[in-house]
Amino acid sequence: MILLVLAGYLLYLYADYDRIPDKIDLENRNNNQEQLPVHKNLKAMTFNIGYGAYTSDYTFFMDGGKSSRAKDKETVEENMSGIIKTTEKLSPQLAFFQEVDQDGDRSQHINEVKLLQDHFSKASSTFGENYHSSYLFYPFLEPIGKATSGLVTTSESDITETVRYSLPIETSFNKFFDLDRAFIVSRIPTDNDKELIAINVHLSAYSKDPTILEAQLSKLTAVMEAEYQKENYVLVAGDFNHDMLGNSPDIFEITEKRKGWDQPFPEEKLPQHFSHPKGKIAERKIPSARNLDSPYQPGKSYVTVLDGFLISDNISAKEVVVSDEQFKNSDHNPVLLTFQLN
Repeated sequence: MILLVLAGYLLYLYADYDRIPDKIDLENRNNNQEQLPVHKNLKAMTFNIGYGAYTSDYTFFMDGGKSSRAKDKETVEENMSGIIKTTEKLSPQLAFFQEVDQDGDRSQHINEVKLLQDHFSKASSTFGENYHSSYLFYPFLEPIGKATSGLVTTSESDITETVRYSLPIETSFNKFFDLDRAFIVSRIPTDNDKELIAINVHLSAYSKDPTILEAQLSKLTAVMEAEYQKENYVLVAGDFNHDMLGNSPDIFEITEKRKGWDQPFPEEKLPQHFSHPKGKIAERKIPSARNLDSPYQPGKSYVTVLDGFLISDNISAKEVVVSDEQFKNSDHNPVLLTFQLN
């Protein structure tokens, strides 16, 4: 009987699975018709909000912890309120959010996309799905369930167009756990008749095939390079699921073995004219992400920097900092870039 149920469930997973098509136009909420100014300091923030589930004491089953869902609806509401307050405090002109649930058992069915777009209603914004998953009946005592989740970009200037690009993923059974991946490309006009190409991305974390991550980066950089050749400004923000400093274990004095999802970011594979600004993140020693095998303990938990920016050489990075929020409302801290369009 158990084998029959298991077989039926596997059939459901495969029958219900479908990928979102590649290169689809997204709807923008254009509430601001301004153009981005050149030669003026601007701020961009990237923030993986962990679908509003993660408090500083939360542990996650795929990292060796226990939980799969937010504790309750109130926890998600409190976390989202904290995330919004942090964003207001940092006051970026451009904000890039990852792991934003539109609906999900894990996030207590709170529409986080609507919360962000409604709160920042004076900004232009767009949402692109990473995935709409089947019901995952794991862990068995507290299944993570179904979710529709993705990326939200907000801008205090006009967004004229946004396109969603699918990223390569595994085709093995592991696709049900690492789920679908994508990046969204928004066009924002500047006051010198060019465009800022604002790319929001979340690369795979749990893929067991290193060629998948290489293929994801290759597709992303191809779009970056094509837009640069059009003489546009290109800014990529997100959770790269790589060690963006390259030597985070040394910087944060981590004694345990480096995690599989925390391999050094291959900067050597960036196209010509692109760079990854690090600022003084290493000197200030503030991490952007933590492992969820145990509650957060400063100086003891496994921490790293997975989040950041890639910029074209017609953009000047003035400062890059990780905002130390002590992982109060997410398993990530936001990263803030101050920059100028040249």
